[in-house]
Amino acid sequence: MKRKYKVGIIGGTGYVGQRFLTLLDNHPWFELTTIAASPRSAGKSYQEAMQGRWKIDAEMPEAVKEIEVISSEDLSSFLNQVDFVFCAVDMEKTELIALEEAIAKTETPVVSNNSANRWTKDVPMIIPEINPEHSALIEIQKKRLGTKSGFIAVKPNCSIQSYVPALTPLTEYGIEKILVSTYQAVSGAGKILAEWPEINANVIPYIGGEEEKSEREPLRVWGKLINDNSEIELANKPLISAQCYRVPVQDGHTASVAVKFAEKPTEADILRAWQEYKPYPQQKGLPTAPRPFLQYLSDNDRPQPKLDANFGSGMGVSIGRLREDNILDYKFTCLSHNTLRGAAGGAVLTAELLVDQGYIDYK
Repeated sequence: MKRKYKVGIIGGTGYVGQRFLTLLDNHPWFELTTIAASPRSAGKSYQEAMQGRWKIDAEMPEAVKEIEVISSEDLSSFLNQVDFVFCAVDMEKTELIALEEAIAKTETPVVSNNSANRWTKDVPMIIPEINPEHSALIEIQKKRLGTKSGFIAVKPNCSIQSYVPALTPLTEYGIEKILVSTYQAVSGAGKILAEWPEINANVIPYIGGEEEKSEREPLRVWGKLINDNSEIELANKPLISAQCYRVPVQDGHTASVAVKFAEKPTEADILRAWQEYKPYPQQKGLPTAPRPFLQYLSDNDRPQPKLDANFGSGMGVSIGRLREDNILDYKFTCLSHNTLRGAAGGAVLTAELLVDQGYIDYK
């Protein structure tokens, strides 16, 4: 690599934006040069803008403290100075789609943590270990946008990244039905436990839009490229029924999964499939890719968020409690770190994938 890619973050003061900053600190490929946020933070140093607002369990990197924050309403002032951007800004869907497309049209690739473009037909929604080939949609998207190098790529919802990775190595047995309940950390709402008294010793059985995303997004991730790689044909199976709960945990989304197969494997088959699963990012040695991607924990009381959410620097997926089910075939428990694997880390790994595939280049 000739030099590091210059990177900007749009929405750098929020919870996920803070994760981006820590992940990009001393990254071997990427150098954070620009931070954009709401106008109230513009003109301040990042450290000044973040007084009393730093929430995550890592130190603010020294390298970002004196970066001057730019208004997210004045992006033209810096887009020509970065090779690509991460987008984690909080906006209405229509405004966000317009914003990300406008950025892409400046020939600046956008790797988005937002949900707005997840169902735009020519925008790839990628979990790098599962569907790296979906990046082929970028060529169709660039024709629509009229760009040579600008495009948008997105990552899926954080909830599905706890259990979809565990199910993917088992698709050869024909997954027909999935019942999944997710127990989601408060950081998924951009909060910490201390500022959400309603969640103390409590469970909230509703997260707006989360169940629909958990049931639909896996079908796109598992979909196939068709018509000369111009669109995704959604997977027609499995049927997924999801329930999503907010629980008093800071980091880590846990999923309880029950699954029905067309051809029921043995427990040994399942354990072997998880152990032997070595997808593209691990084969290519991408910097943020955990090695291994999946781990199975045999103790009956694992995985646990406190003990296991940081597996693989927060980028791995932990699985446990595999056993036969009385109604379906098998059930098990999964866990992933929702703001690392499920959010900022997943986006950073996606950017590494797109560099490796040649979609992101120097300006």
